[in-house]
Amino acid sequence: MTADLKKLFQSLQAKQYGTVYLVDGEEPYYLDMITDYFEHKILEPSERDFNLMVLYGKDTEWSDVVNSCRRFPMFAEKQVVILKDAAQLKGYNELAGYLERPSPTTIFLIEHRGKKSDGRSKTTKLAKDKGFYFTSEKVRDEQVPNWIQAYGNEISFRIGEREAQILATNLGSDLQKIANEIEKVRINVPDEKELTTQLIQKYIGISREYNVFEFPEAVTGNDRDKLYRMLAYFVANPKSAPMPLVIGSFYNHFNRLYQANFLQGKQEKDAATVLGTYPSKVREILAATRNWPLERVERCMLLLGKYSTMAVGIDSATKDGELLKEMVGKMIS
Repeated sequence: MTADLKKLFQSLQAKQYGTVYLVDGEEPYYLDMITDYFEHKILEPSERDFNLMVLYGKDTEWSDVVNSCRRFPMFAEKQVVILKDAAQLKGYNELAGYLERPSPTTIFLIEHRGKKSDGRSKTTKLAKDKGFYFTSEKVRDEQVPNWIQAYGNEISFRIGEREAQILATNLGSDLQKIANEIEKVRINVPDEKELTTQLIQKYIGISREYNVFEFPEAVTGNDRDKLYRMLAYFVANPKSAPMPLVIGSFYNHFNRLYQANFLQGKQEKDAATVLGTYPSKVREILAATRNWPLERVERCMLLLGKYSTMAVGIDSATKDGELLKEMVGKMIS
């Protein structure tokens, strides 16, 4: 959570309310968090029937939004008006007239989901000038492990680098999904203070040893026993390693190895930025290039192209398990 967002929630919890709030951006996680607070935390349950108005940009006229904001609260000191999906409101800039003289008894939240509001528009300028403004930036894939660790710190649940990477690799960049899965673990083991790989496997269902996203590392690593153990598992359980997913994971791994061949001598921090990973992971990738030079990596990437077409049934009727065994055999030969 950013400093601006912490400041917002601190002021809200202290009941220091402004008249205008504008939140925008591509990351829904924080937008949902803010909107949920305005919808359920500011007014008492007995006040919401008459003093909470939730409007949707697609289904609302701008004049209805202004009229809702201008009305007086009933049996309460304040009313809350929430405009969701403001990016779809026709006449968005017409809200500027209200924002010039906002009602002191209305707490108005403009949720501009999906993209930033136009900074040149009068409505946006006034919202920034008269009230609180926050942009919910999309968390890039390479930033997700760090976000997971920071989230763990916020909820006093330690999450190590490796565990964060496992979650990011398997759950993607859906922050709400990640938070839900972590919360599921905490509900089941409320006394635990740290997320371990054992807890991830038991409660989230991600096996570290038989993890399709770690399989490419086993192929390019030095532990052949681990490689053959994982390969045997995936061949025997093809549903746990569908070829399109395997090929995508291999492509990402070999693409990093390809780039890493040009990064020898670079500082780990700089190399991590180029490779889209964290510094400690860079050491493993750079070490792997000693046995996987450009020529070998390029050959494997050509194999991936070939087997990606075979996996969807082009020029092949072979099952996934056998395709995987054949492809890995050619990679390590």
